[in-house]
Amino acid sequence: MVENYDLVILGGGMGGYVAAIRARQLGLSVALVEADLLGGTCLHRGCIPTKALLKSASVYQTIKESLAYGIETNKYTLHFSNVQARKEKIVKQLYQGVQHLMRKNNVDLYHGYGRLLGSSIFSPLAGTISVEHSDGRDNTMLIGKNVIIATGSTPRSVDFLPFDGQYILSSNHALDLEALPEKVVIVGGGVIGVEWASMLADFDVEVYLVEAEKQILPNFDHEIIKALEQKLVRKGIKLLTNTQVTSHEIMAPKVKLNVKQNEKEQALVTDRVLVAIGRTARTENIGLENTSIERDQSGFIKVNQNYQTKESHIYAIGDVIGGQQLAHVAANEGKLAVEHIVGHTNLTTDQLIAPSCVYSSPEVAAIGLTEQEAKQQGYQVEIGKMSFTAIGKAIINGDDSGFVKIISDTKTKDLLGIHMIGNQVTELISEAGLAFILDATAAEMGMTVHPHPSLSEAIQEAALAIDHAKIHG
Repeated sequence: MVENYDLVILGGGMGGYVAAIRARQLGLSVALVEADLLGGTCLHRGCIPTKALLKSASVYQTIKESLAYGIETNKYTLHFSNVQARKEKIVKQLYQGVQHLMRKNNVDLYHGYGRLLGSSIFSPLAGTISVEHSDGRDNTMLIGKNVIIATGSTPRSVDFLPFDGQYILSSNHALDLEALPEKVVIVGGGVIGVEWASMLADFDVEVYLVEAEKQILPNFDHEIIKALEQKLVRKGIKLLTNTQVTSHEIMAPKVKLNVKQNEKEQALVTDRVLVAIGRTARTENIGLENTSIERDQSGFIKVNQNYQTKESHIYAIGDVIGGQQLAHVAANEGKLAVEHIVGHTNLTTDQLIAPSCVYSSPEVAAIGLTEQEAKQQGYQVEIGKMSFTAIGKAIINGDDSGFVKIISDTKTKDLLGIHMIGNQVTELISEAGLAFILDATAAEMGMTVHPHPSLSEAIQEAALAIDHAKIHG
């Protein structure tokens, strides 16, 4: 069977399904090919399930500390099976929502494994998608005037520490734990590793966090991460930075992990090892070899500023092209690619205006340049900071740790970066994103009336601090 469309999208994760909806809004006929479940990694194995677990961990900690709020709890018990059941219920509800969106927007969904074909009897151009159906039906050929590749990524593994799903886990495996281990070693101090470390520690698991760089979250502002590391240590997490894994041995039911830190070696005996060293593009076996599409040394598809590959009618978005590898970035890229397809070429993307968030406890949120990046690029900077210790709502909430940091260009007054650490800062960062979009200055942010009491007052005070006009603190 052969079908023709204005746009065929390979991959139904957040980038793919958002692109599909936007394309339908703009009047294009759209086919979406997905081999697994709509929603992709974010919905089923990433953002949503991990944040559901993090919420349960937060509630558990709140109950343990309830006496500080004047409430005594004589008995509390963590039922991890119920935690997992709640997570699955949330995922199922949102999955049903995505399916509804496809029906509502009249997106033609093809469930099967899609591969790109080269020029053939179906089309003189490369990019026809051959959909292999699991029920044995003949392949369906989807011919698109344009194609978007949105196949996402998978957890990165290393040869000397291969996943086995029992003792050596990926983040996918960890989501399916039936019971909490007593001790876990997490290899990788990026966003995924930090969130899992925070969550498991809040569930009373003994956690070691191993990172090869000098600090966890190496791409974040150093001052923010110093504060985060202090909080994680106080939580009971053993941080081993500048540390490499040298070997491991399965000693059922334990694992021995040998690590080296500053030329000093030690052995960590643990119940599970979670490897969280990033994600790799899912580009194997999707037919790229049948096209002129190029990949970089890391395996990510090369694209131009409009997300076009070397085959100009074939676009690629999301994790498969590298970059920030965030769900909201993929969604934004999908919309921009579609806008370019229909001729709206005045729209461009700027990675600086995409916030990065870490949903640990405490949370971290950032947009723009770090202080060290700004100075390395030759900017003369002004720094405004405001601690949550002087913010009434933070004290009311029972967590006044953390601060907001704003970096401004001394000469132009342009915002260069805004960084936050503390309770609910992932909800506050959107104000910073809007400020970047509107090209606001710190003075204009400071003039904006913020409600009292609110956590957002910390942003206003940090902005006022640039001009030495901070009121509190």
